Amino acid sequence: MLDLLLEHRIVAILRGIEDKHADAAGKALLDGGIRLMEITMNTKGAAAMIERWRSRFDGQAAIGAGTVLDVAMAREAAAAGAQFMISPNLDEEVIAFGRERGISVWPGVMTPTEIVRAWKAGAEAVKLFPMASLGLNYLSEIRAPLDSIPILATGGVDLDNIAAYFKAGANAVGMGSKLLNMEWVREGRFDLITERARRFAETVRGL
Repeated sequence: MLDLLLEHRIVAILRGIEDKHADAAGKALLDGGIRLMEITMNTKGAAAMIERWRSRFDGQAAIGAGTVLDVAMAREAAAAGAQFMISPNLDEEVIAFGRERGISVWPGVMTPTEIVRAWKAGAEAVKLFPMASLGLNYLSEIRAPLDSIPILATGGVDLDNIAAYFKAGANAVGMGSKLLNMEWVREGRFDLITERARRFAETVRGL
């Protein structure tokens, strides 16, 4: 999973999507070149969607679980077939759970201390969050001494600044509404979602 993350460098975050729209939205992202997609565990029916996507998009995209706050959620995500787990928080028990089962866990961190704690606990990458509030200068500052730990920067990414995220030291970015416009989903405008995904994927490939 880490190799996929470092190669494709975008994780699509689907939060609150209705089950009836999920498959078409996932296909639209896939058609646009997105290869890592997470459904957050606080989305109604998340486990069922993850399980279905593992079959539907097998060999085409890696499917993960987001907002995995504790081991109970991790257990549910693993049972559904999640290939990676992402959290907004650092829970070493979740990291240990994933390691025991061969599932990548990318925990949420903010401070240098949390980043190193996650790394020592066995996380192969960390999610720096909330980037929209922390800002790119923060990422750049902590990247200097912590240059060997892969960072997934999440929050505030759009087409205008995505290059700046990577210049500041991000190895990958997590994207929600700026990538998957839920109004387009509800309107069935999946062509627009594919086109937006393609623009992001092409921009990242060109960096």
